[in-house]
Amino acid sequence: MQIEEMEFAIIAAGEGSRLRKEGFNLPKPLLPLHGVPLIERLIRVFAAEGAQQVHVIINRQSPELKLFLETGAFEVPIVLIEEDTASSLHSFALLVENNPNWSSCCLTTTDTVFRPHEFHAYLEAFQQQQDADAFMAVTPFIDDESPLYVHTDQKLRIEAFLDKASEDTKYVSGGIYCFRQPAMDCALRSVAAGNSRMRNFQRALLESNLRVNAFVFDKVVDIDHLKDRIVAEQFLSEEVS
Repeated sequence: MQIEEMEFAIIAAGEGSRLRKEGFNLPKPLLPLHGVPLIERLIRVFAAEGAQQVHVIINRQSPELKLFLETGAFEVPIVLIEEDTASSLHSFALLVENNPNWSSCCLTTTDTVFRPHEFHAYLEAFQQQQDADAFMAVTPFIDDESPLYVHTDQKLRIEAFLDKASEDTKYVSGGIYCFRQPAMDCALRSVAAGNSRMRNFQRALLESNLRVNAFVFDKVVDIDHLKDRIVAEQFLSEEVS
């Protein structure tokens, strides 16, 4: 499927401090899964979905990552931003500020591991749901250390983002997002209002009466520790087999 008028972006600005403490001394985006660094895997998936280029934001403390992105032989051009930001939300806001002509974008962090066929279906659904200002990946698989719980109605329209699960909460955020212009504008307003967390921006979307829909992934694995690599590699092997 060729994605029309959509940009693809990766937030790769985290320091990966927990991985460093466990013995992996390179930036987290360079952690390999089956021999392929996390960030290269994402770039490959985006390229397969028709990305014309991939925007990547990194911090200034990652010379190895910068070199990898500047010298790697990728399927699509990399538009690199090197900037220290206070949070993932600030990184996203900087991407929006630098690209005011974006009409829609797909955004993820570098440590989000998902199956390509589910991602393909997610993008197709976003294109079909033109009334959605934001489209969030959700999953019943709880892997994150501090998950953001997502409450939806029966049609998968998101009604609340919760720090704690309620009795009828089925999903958590998968860390994969598609946004249209109203949602990107909301991100800028959210940062200007003092928000510094993606989850508070997501709540701001609802407070702004924007339409936020969910798409269910069977499983999304979050990489925070070396042991998570084992889980992720097994997860990806299941798709191949």
